[in-house]
Amino acid sequence: MLTRKQHELLMFIHERIKETGVSPSFDEMKEALDLASKSGIHRLITALEERGFLRRLAHRARALEVVKLPQQATTAAPPSGRQAFKPQIVTGEREAVPPSAANDVRELSVLGRIAAGTPIEAIQHERDKMIVPESLLGAGEHYVLEVQGDSMINAGIYDGDHVIIRRGSTANSGEIVVALVMGEEATLKRLRRKGASVALEAANPAYETRIFGPDQVQVQGKLVGLIRRYH
Repeated sequence: MLTRKQHELLMFIHERIKETGVSPSFDEMKEALDLASKSGIHRLITALEERGFLRRLAHRARALEVVKLPQQATTAAPPSGRQAFKPQIVTGEREAVPPSAANDVRELSVLGRIAAGTPIEAIQHERDKMIVPESLLGAGEHYVLEVQGDSMINAGIYDGDHVIIRRGSTANSGEIVVALVMGEEATLKRLRRKGASVALEAANPAYETRIFGPDQVQVQGKLVGLIRRYH
């Protein structure tokens, strides 16, 4: 899927290469998209490259190659209005979203990696942005974390996956949550309530269930979606 800015940049590069045989400079791209800095252009190019629309050619200045165009660039324009997503886990399929459907996606902050023993500082600072379909979200504030480790593989969550978390401080027993343990570490586990105790349960028999007192665990959010990129 492409955001509006990604689509605009791809088409600008495509038209400029058709006209001149050379890809535009970063300054030209920045001016064309009315962006404040070249770093914004760099992020857009990286996103287009990751999605298979652009390729950087090594050892050549200003060398960008348009690998493919969104379907919308070569077919009739879709009707105005929002374009519904099919409910699904995002699996890295390289499907473009037309500008008219830009509101069907949301840009979320990627706050870091999550695993047992990860310091809480790792999920307090934004390190990247990710475009996520609205169909995976719903109401509330959300953020994204990159999974590190294999403690949740039997729940279908693998090392390198990106999990979408709805921010909140409560969860039902059996839900997968981001938990802050004793104010020092963050972990992605299934929460179980056992009387006055709280259990954080891995989805891998190689890891033991950890039991804590009710004041030792704070819920930071609940798992609502998963993004997997295939390379």
